[in-house]
Amino acid sequence: MGSTAGAASTTTNPGAKAYGRPGRARRVILAAAVALVVIVAGYAVYGYEQSPHGATTLVIYTYSSLLGGGCGAAGSNVSNALAPFARAHDVTLEVECPEGTLANTLIAEKNAPVADLVIGLDEVSAPQAEAAGVLVPYTSPELANVSPALVAEISPDHAVTPYEWGYLGIDYCPAFSNATDGAVGSLTFPELASNASWARNLIVEDPTTDIVGEEFLLWEIQYYTQVLHQPWQPFWSSLASAPAPTSDSWDDAFAQFTCAPKAPQMVVSFLNDPAYSAYFGAPGALNSSASYWNGTAYGWKTIYSVGIVQGSHHLGLDREFVDWFLQGSLQSQLPTTEWEFPANGTVAVPSVYHWAMDPAEVHALNDGVTPAQIGANIDTWLTEWQETENAA
Repeated sequence: MGSTAGAASTTTNPGAKAYGRPGRARRVILAAAVALVVIVAGYAVYGYEQSPHGATTLVIYTYSSLLGGGCGAAGSNVSNALAPFARAHDVTLEVECPEGTLANTLIAEKNAPVADLVIGLDEVSAPQAEAAGVLVPYTSPELANVSPALVAEISPDHAVTPYEWGYLGIDYCPAFSNATDGAVGSLTFPELASNASWARNLIVEDPTTDIVGEEFLLWEIQYYTQVLHQPWQPFWSSLASAPAPTSDSWDDAFAQFTCAPKAPQMVVSFLNDPAYSAYFGAPGALNSSASYWNGTAYGWKTIYSVGIVQGSHHLGLDREFVDWFLQGSLQSQLPTTEWEFPANGTVAVPSVYHWAMDPAEVHALNDGVTPAQIGANIDTWLTEWQETENAA
């Protein structure tokens, strides 16, 4: 997930932003032996008692910038956000932020699970965790307030429960918009592939090391497969030959996105970024676009979930936590800490979101591929991407 949310600079330099995104830490693809070492030694671990008498402890795995960050350290944003549940249920919460991906950690610990709950499995990693059998399905009554489509796009079998969502976007600088007579605001992937000057201005994240890059790969694959009915690999050959600048992580990519005259003018990021910039005093510092074709906007929906870990001995409390996580008191904090839309459709987003593209205008390409298909094919797609890059 990257850096934690915090007060942003009011400069028009969008790269100065200091906010995190769910699951945005490097994917960290490691050999199995290395992964096991990381899992044993690589945690940031914080236990905090929200009730002085709580005899029961729930261990929660998550990402470091959840709800504003802090990974559960006493007095941190996330500990304050979770405190009402702990007090109401007389329970101690122990929040841990593993290195690498949450799915890999759960899978490595399958025979000796540590966590009770996991917060942050996304539309790519949740199917992998579900296929590995490390989750306990649960159908929360609070799903009455959640779109069935959102559930179907991450886990039709309720192995996890979605709590927030948004869209990837291609952020671009105002000067670049002016230079293209506004065309970048309705860009197509074929335009990026055929226009070397555009491609050289687009910072992309490596999908083998970063979850944003992985999601962008899925966006591009489904765009070419579903919309254009063409092979998806030539797009990457074109970007590689431009060449488009590639970064190991979203954090690093965004740091390069300064809108300086000779710097890259676009970056793969999120459609809600303009709302964030406006919220912290820099309205219009950047804009963000989906990918278009014949007047229709196509995007990739990012979905984040809370799940119960197979092997937990506190299933009743786990289910109550999932229910609570979908209720308005918690969900109302997401728009200005996670910069995503609450899964609970009864919770409103602040007016600053009018700076961002209306998600109702975007056709979700997730609808054309099932979570099971993503889980089954992602490793093959990553290998094909590497082969395409190496051949360019």
